[in-house]
Amino acid sequence: MSQAEKGAAFAALHEGEPFLIPNPWDTGSARVLEALGFRALATTSSGFAFTLGRADGGATLDELAAHVAALSKATGLPLSVDLEDGYGDPPEAIRRMAEAGAVGGSIEDWERSGSLLPQEQAAERVAAAAETAHSLAFPFVLTGRAENHIRGNPDLDDTIERLLAYERAGADCLYAPGLRTREEIRAVCDAVGKPVNVLAVPTLSVAEIVEAGAQRISVGGGLTWVAMTALADAATSIRDGDLSVLTGRSRVLDDALSER
Repeated sequence: MSQAEKGAAFAALHEGEPFLIPNPWDTGSARVLEALGFRALATTSSGFAFTLGRADGGATLDELAAHVAALSKATGLPLSVDLEDGYGDPPEAIRRMAEAGAVGGSIEDWERSGSLLPQEQAAERVAAAAETAHSLAFPFVLTGRAENHIRGNPDLDDTIERLLAYERAGADCLYAPGLRTREEIRAVCDAVGKPVNVLAVPTLSVAEIVEAGAQRISVGGGLTWVAMTALADAATSIRDGDLSVLTGRSRVLDDALSER
Protein backbone atom coordinates (compact mmCIF):
# COMPACT_ATOMS: atom_id res chain seq x y z
CA MET A 1 0.00 0.00 0.00
CA SER A 2 1.02 3.58 -0.54
CA GLN A 3 1.36 5.78 2.54
CA ALA A 4 -1.99 7.40 1.71
CA GLU A 5 -3.61 3.98 1.54
CA LYS A 6 -2.00 2.96 4.82
CA GLY A 7 -3.26 6.16 6.42
CA ALA A 8 -6.79 5.58 5.18
CA ALA A 9 -6.71 1.96 6.32
CA PHE A 10 -5.45 2.93 9.76
CA ALA A 11 -8.08 5.62 10.19
CA ALA A 12 -10.77 3.15 9.11
CA LEU A 13 -9.68 0.68 11.79
CA HIS A 14 -10.68 3.26 14.40
CA GLU A 15 -14.21 3.33 13.02
CA GLY A 16 -14.79 -0.40 12.60
CA GLU A 17 -14.49 -3.43 14.87
CA PRO A 18 -12.07 -3.09 17.81
CA PHE A 19 -8.58 -4.26 16.93
CA LEU A 20 -5.25 -5.28 18.40
CA ILE A 21 -2.15 -3.27 17.54
CA PRO A 22 0.98 -5.09 18.76
CA ASN A 23 4.30 -3.36 19.30
CA PRO A 24 7.37 -4.77 17.51
CA TRP A 25 10.80 -3.75 18.71
CA ASP A 26 12.69 -4.31 15.43
CA THR A 27 12.09 -5.21 11.79
CA GLY A 28 12.25 -8.95 12.38
CA SER A 29 9.54 -8.87 15.05
CA ALA A 30 7.48 -6.55 12.82
CA ARG A 31 7.56 -9.08 10.00
CA VAL A 32 6.55 -11.90 12.35
CA LEU A 33 3.56 -9.88 13.53
CA GLU A 34 2.58 -9.11 9.94
CA ALA A 35 2.84 -12.81 9.06
CA LEU A 36 0.53 -13.62 11.98
CA GLY A 37 -2.21 -11.48 10.45
CA PHE A 38 -2.24 -8.30 12.53
CA ARG A 39 -3.63 -5.29 10.65
CA ALA A 40 -1.48 -2.49 12.10
CA LEU A 41 1.63 -2.00 14.22
CA ALA A 42 2.86 0.51 16.79
CA THR A 43 6.38 1.16 17.99
CA THR A 44 7.38 0.75 21.61
CA SER A 45 9.70 3.36 23.09
CA SER A 46 10.98 1.01 25.77
CA GLY A 47 11.41 -1.93 23.38
CA PHE A 48 13.24 0.13 20.79
CA ALA A 49 15.48 1.74 23.42
CA PHE A 50 16.32 -1.77 24.62
CA THR A 51 17.63 -2.69 21.15
CA LEU A 52 20.07 0.20 21.56
CA GLY A 53 21.11 -0.98 25.03
CA ARG A 54 19.38 1.95 26.72
CA ALA A 55 16.52 2.60 29.12
CA ASP A 56 13.11 3.82 28.00
CA GLY A 57 13.38 7.36 26.68
CA GLY A 58 16.99 6.88 25.62
CA ALA A 59 16.52 6.96 21.84
CA THR A 60 17.07 10.17 19.89
CA LEU A 61 14.64 11.54 17.33
CA ASP A 62 17.09 10.69 14.52
CA GLU A 63 17.36 7.12 15.77
CA LEU A 64 13.59 6.82 16.03
CA ALA A 65 13.12 8.16 12.50
CA ALA A 66 15.56 5.56 11.15
CA HIS A 67 13.73 2.85 13.12
CA VAL A 68 10.36 3.94 11.72
CA ALA A 69 11.72 4.04 8.18
CA ALA A 70 13.06 0.49 8.56
CA LEU A 71 9.75 -0.82 9.97
CA SER A 72 7.76 0.94 7.25
CA LYS A 73 9.94 -0.64 4.59
CA ALA A 74 9.90 -4.09 6.21
CA THR A 75 6.12 -4.51 6.28
CA GLY A 76 3.05 -3.33 4.39
CA LEU A 77 1.12 -2.50 7.56
CA PRO A 78 0.10 0.92 8.86
CA LEU A 79 2.49 2.06 11.57
CA SER A 80 1.88 4.34 14.55
CA VAL A 81 4.79 5.76 16.55
CA ASP A 82 5.29 6.28 20.27
CA LEU A 83 6.63 9.84 20.19
CA GLU A 84 6.83 10.15 23.98
CA ASP A 85 6.82 13.89 24.81
CA GLY A 86 7.42 14.96 21.22
CA TYR A 87 11.17 15.40 21.68
CA GLY A 88 10.73 19.05 22.59
CA ASP A 89 9.05 19.90 19.27
CA PRO A 90 5.89 17.82 18.62
CA PRO A 91 5.14 19.32 15.16
CA GLU A 92 8.67 18.54 13.98
CA ALA A 93 8.46 15.03 15.47
CA ILE A 94 5.21 14.42 13.59
CA ARG A 95 6.75 15.66 10.34
CA ARG A 96 9.81 13.45 10.78
CA MET A 97 7.73 10.35 11.43
CA ALA A 98 5.46 11.08 8.47
CA GLU A 99 8.52 11.42 6.24
CA ALA A 100 9.75 8.07 7.56
CA GLY A 101 6.49 6.36 6.61
CA ALA A 102 4.31 6.44 9.73
CA VAL A 103 0.56 7.13 9.58
CA GLY A 104 -0.04 7.66 13.28
CA GLY A 105 1.66 8.75 16.47
CA SER A 106 1.09 9.48 20.14
CA ILE A 107 2.06 12.51 22.20
CA GLU A 108 2.11 12.21 25.99
CA ASP A 109 1.98 14.66 28.87
CA TRP A 110 5.03 13.34 30.73
CA GLU A 111 8.26 15.30 30.46
CA ARG A 112 11.63 13.59 30.01
CA SER A 113 12.85 15.73 32.88
CA GLY A 114 10.56 13.69 35.16
CA SER A 115 7.37 15.66 35.63
CA LEU A 116 3.75 15.57 34.52
CA LEU A 117 2.78 18.64 32.52
CA PRO A 118 -0.10 20.79 33.78
CA GLN A 119 -3.24 19.93 31.83
CA GLU A 120 -3.47 23.23 29.93
CA GLN A 121 0.14 23.08 28.80
CA ALA A 122 -0.21 19.43 27.82
CA ALA A 123 -3.30 20.23 25.75
CA GLU A 124 -1.37 22.96 23.94
CA ARG A 125 1.27 20.35 23.09
CA VAL A 126 -1.38 18.03 21.65
CA ALA A 127 -2.97 20.92 19.72
CA ALA A 128 0.35 21.79 18.10
CA ALA A 129 0.88 18.16 17.11
CA ALA A 130 -2.69 17.87 15.82
CA GLU A 131 -2.32 20.92 13.59
CA THR A 132 0.68 19.34 11.88
CA ALA A 133 -0.81 15.83 11.74
CA HIS A 134 -4.01 17.06 10.12
CA SER A 135 -2.18 19.20 7.57
CA LEU A 136 -0.44 16.20 6.01
CA ALA A 137 -1.45 14.96 2.56
CA PHE A 138 -2.70 11.66 3.99
CA PRO A 139 -4.65 10.59 7.10
CA PHE A 140 -2.49 10.59 10.22
CA VAL A 141 -4.11 9.38 13.45
CA LEU A 142 -2.88 11.43 16.40
CA THR A 143 -3.23 9.88 19.85
CA GLY A 144 -3.32 12.06 22.94
CA ARG A 145 -1.85 10.21 25.89
CA ALA A 146 -2.39 10.83 29.62
CA GLU A 147 0.46 9.37 31.68
CA ASN A 148 -0.70 10.08 35.22
CA HIS A 149 -1.83 6.51 35.96
CA ILE A 150 1.71 5.19 35.48
CA ARG A 151 3.49 8.24 36.89
CA GLY A 152 2.41 8.14 40.50
CA ASN A 153 -0.96 9.88 40.14
CA PRO A 154 -3.62 7.21 39.41
CA ASP A 155 -6.50 9.68 39.70
CA LEU A 156 -9.24 8.53 37.32
CA ASP A 157 -11.05 11.88 37.36
CA ASP A 158 -7.81 13.65 36.42
CA THR A 159 -7.19 11.09 33.68
CA ILE A 160 -10.62 11.72 32.19
CA GLU A 161 -10.23 15.49 32.41
CA ARG A 162 -6.89 15.30 30.65
CA LEU A 163 -8.20 13.06 27.88
CA LEU A 164 -11.18 15.34 27.32
CA ALA A 165 -8.77 18.28 27.02
CA TYR A 166 -6.69 16.36 24.45
CA GLU A 167 -9.86 15.48 22.54
CA ARG A 168 -10.78 19.16 22.38
CA ALA A 169 -7.22 19.92 21.28
CA GLY A 170 -7.64 17.72 18.20
CA ALA A 171 -6.51 14.21 19.16
CA ASP A 172 -8.10 11.49 17.01
CA CYS A 173 -7.58 8.73 19.58
CA LEU A 174 -7.08 8.80 23.36
CA TYR A 175 -4.86 6.67 25.57
CA ALA A 176 -4.26 6.37 29.30
CA PRO A 177 -1.80 3.54 30.00
CA GLY A 178 -2.22 2.05 33.45
CA LEU A 179 -5.97 1.46 33.54
CA ARG A 180 -6.26 -1.86 35.40
CA THR A 181 -9.93 -2.83 35.65
CA ARG A 182 -12.97 -3.09 33.42
CA GLU A 183 -14.61 -0.39 35.52
CA GLU A 184 -11.76 2.07 34.94
CA ILE A 185 -11.69 1.34 31.22
CA ARG A 186 -15.46 1.70 30.94
CA ALA A 187 -15.43 4.99 32.84
CA VAL A 188 -12.88 6.47 30.45
CA CYS A 189 -14.53 5.13 27.30
CA ASP A 190 -17.96 6.36 28.39
CA ALA A 191 -16.64 9.84 29.22
CA VAL A 192 -14.86 10.67 25.96
CA GLY A 193 -16.03 11.00 22.37
CA LYS A 194 -13.01 9.59 20.54
CA PRO A 195 -11.75 5.99 20.14
CA VAL A 196 -9.75 4.81 23.13
CA ASN A 197 -6.55 2.77 23.08
CA VAL A 198 -6.08 0.53 26.11
CA LEU A 199 -2.78 -0.99 27.17
CA ALA A 200 -3.20 -4.74 27.54
CA VAL A 201 -3.81 -5.91 31.10
CA PRO A 202 -2.65 -9.50 31.76
CA THR A 203 -5.53 -10.09 34.17
CA LEU A 204 -8.14 -9.19 31.55
CA SER A 205 -8.98 -10.87 28.26
CA VAL A 206 -9.25 -9.10 24.91
CA ALA A 207 -13.01 -9.69 25.04
CA GLU A 208 -13.28 -8.07 28.47
CA ILE A 209 -11.31 -5.00 27.40
CA VAL A 210 -13.40 -4.63 24.25
CA GLU A 211 -16.62 -5.09 26.20
CA ALA A 212 -15.51 -2.22 28.44
CA GLY A 213 -15.37 0.04 25.39
CA ALA A 214 -11.84 -0.07 23.97
CA GLN A 215 -11.43 0.43 20.24
CA ARG A 216 -7.74 -0.39 20.14
CA ILE A 217 -5.56 -2.61 22.34
CA SER A 218 -1.77 -2.27 22.37
CA VAL A 219 0.83 -4.14 24.38
CA GLY A 220 3.56 -1.53 24.82
CA GLY A 221 6.90 -3.17 25.55
CA GLY A 222 5.16 -6.36 26.70
CA LEU A 223 6.14 -8.52 23.72
CA THR A 224 9.72 -7.30 23.98
CA TRP A 225 9.98 -8.43 27.58
CA VAL A 226 8.31 -11.79 26.85
CA ALA A 227 10.89 -12.40 24.12
CA MET A 228 13.84 -11.16 26.15
CA THR A 229 12.79 -13.18 29.19
CA ALA A 230 12.70 -16.29 26.99
CA LEU A 231 16.17 -15.38 25.71
CA ALA A 232 17.54 -14.87 29.21
CA ASP A 233 16.03 -18.13 30.45
CA ALA A 234 17.39 -20.11 27.48
CA ALA A 235 20.81 -18.50 27.75
CA THR A 236 20.92 -19.33 31.45
CA SER A 237 20.22 -22.97 30.63
CA ILE A 238 22.97 -22.96 27.98
CA ARG A 239 25.42 -21.33 30.38
CA ASP A 240 24.67 -24.06 32.90
CA GLY A 241 25.27 -26.83 30.35
CA ASP A 242 21.76 -27.66 29.11
CA LEU A 243 21.45 -27.36 25.31
CA SER A 244 18.01 -28.97 25.10
CA VAL A 245 16.37 -25.54 24.85
CA LEU A 246 17.80 -25.11 21.33
CA THR A 247 14.82 -26.64 19.52
CA GLY A 248 14.92 -24.49 16.38
CA ARG A 249 12.56 -21.83 15.09
CA SER A 250 8.87 -22.11 14.36
CA ARG A 251 7.21 -22.21 10.94
CA VAL A 252 5.83 -18.73 11.62
CA LEU A 253 9.36 -17.32 11.75
CA ASP A 254 10.28 -19.09 8.51
CA ASP A 255 7.18 -17.63 6.85
CA ALA A 256 7.97 -14.13 8.11
CA LEU A 257 11.50 -14.28 6.74
CA SER A 258 10.48 -15.66 3.38
CA GLU A 259 7.61 -13.28 2.65
CA ARG A 260 9.77 -10.40 1.43
